[in-house]
Amino acid sequence: MTAEPAAPQSRPGRTPRLPRSARRFQLLGAAREVFVAHGYHAAAMDEIAERAGVSKPVLYQHFPGKLDLYLALVDEHTERLVSAVRAALASTTDNHVRVERSVRAYFDFVNDPSGAHQLVLESDLRSEPAVRQRVEDSFAQCVRAIAATIVVDTGLTQDEADLLAVGLVGQAESGARWWLQRGATIPKERAVEQLVELAWRGIAGYPRQTPYGEAGETPVETTPVEVEAAEPA
Repeated sequence: MTAEPAAPQSRPGRTPRLPRSARRFQLLGAAREVFVAHGYHAAAMDEIAERAGVSKPVLYQHFPGKLDLYLALVDEHTERLVSAVRAALASTTDNHVRVERSVRAYFDFVNDPSGAHQLVLESDLRSEPAVRQRVEDSFAQCVRAIAATIVVDTGLTQDEADLLAVGLVGQAESGARWWLQRGATIPKERAVEQLVELAWRGIAGYPRQTPYGEAGETPVETTPVEVEAAEPA
């Protein structure tokens, strides 16, 4: 009998051949771990390849250089944050809930065990124009999404709505980062609640232009200021 040829064996320490998309996913995961642990400047392509279980040539087939790899991660995680904010706004017509879910999106983002938020909100490569542009674009996209909701609901000008949206996004981002840096000494739910109430007490002063009502109900004009009852004659 002729013995069947032995199945090809992977080289020790190397991962088996994967479809290109799966390999890219694997490389990005390994790179994220290294960048989060060491920062951009101290991270080495050798370590990323080793952690992914591939040779450096394989790594370079997917990403020509370290910056390309870093930018791919920044793109991935900025898109994740923007999508979370947009989903929060689209999930309800209750503006208090919209504010709560938008703030929560930032807390969920920084609280991800992977530490990926560091690549977006605390990058040591913000001086690199390509990184800075991506981070600023993600901030602007979140602002535009919130501002669009404010314009529709309140009738404020675009500039006024943009200003309020910048304040809300800045508060959510700064608050979430501070919370994490302080070691989450305040329970997450309580921290979200506090920031939401701070934001809501301000933004609720802008009444809806056309209040939502039950089907067939005639909208009633509202005002945040109570009208004093007339004194009896």
